Amino acid sequence: MLQKLGRKTAFLGKVGYDSFGTLLRKTISEIGIDSAGLITDPKIHTTLAFVHLDEHGDRSFSFCRNPGADMMLDVSELREDIIRNAKIFHFGTLSMTSELIRNTTKRAIEVTKESGCIISFDPNLRPPLWDSMDTAKEMILYGISQCDILKISEDELTFITGIEEIPIAAEAIKKEYPSIKVMFVTLGKDGSSFYYKGQRGFRKIFNCVKTIDTTGAGGTFCGCMLHALLDKDLDNLNYDDLMEAITFGNAASSLVTTEKGAIKSMPDLDEVMVLIELSVIERIRS
Repeated sequence: MLQKLGRKTAFLGKVGYDSFGTLLRKTISEIGIDSAGLITDPKIHTTLAFVHLDEHGDRSFSFCRNPGADMMLDVSELREDIIRNAKIFHFGTLSMTSELIRNTTKRAIEVTKESGCIISFDPNLRPPLWDSMDTAKEMILYGISQCDILKISEDELTFITGIEEIPIAAEAIKKEYPSIKVMFVTLGKDGSSFYYKGQRGFRKIFNCVKTIDTTGAGGTFCGCMLHALLDKDLDNLNYDDLMEAITFGNAASSLVTTEKGAIKSMPDLDEVMVLIELSVIERIRS
């Protein structure tokens, strides 16, 4: 999504020496994402992810990964130069499910902090990939403790706090981890919220589109949010900045659900702005 919005991006990870790994490398390269940090493992196959859709277009996942090549990225293979030249380093917990890749992720975070890069974290919890949900919770909390920007779903927030009331849970995390500069909570079909220096904002989802497949909605929102904040001072954001960020993210993530798939379904800037403008016109009419 960031690449489609004109940002320069790179991917760090590992795939197998197989047709799926070749496809994934080709896919991101064709989009324009720098794949120099994508390593090929000659022995371990690429992880397979299967997406299941229900009658409402909501997705669930299953995986073929025991192990998968993505788990085998060693610290020695990490392209630290790419991180040192970045403005934002974004990660999730898919790279923290086993010891080897967990250590590599932690090293990447160390390099990020050394270089003064902004750290963005999305738990992106996938329970089937964890041997222990206690470990999953521990790793989510570790990621939260390291980040400047947190994007988290309402289900993930309830999972780590045990609190059903989302605003209370969000404030509890902000209080426990004051290093978080800005926090976004995605609320599925209801929309999204932000929490920043005692301020809170909420934006409904764009219901004027027909949802077919929710795969990629969270990633699309996250990319839009990072795009909106990339050129701003995180210590001096205002309410309007953050409302624009979640409005933009909600519009783009609504559009990505209107087609099957994720990467190829992500909208461009013009499509997002048209939907926002149509929504404004509709509100004025009503």
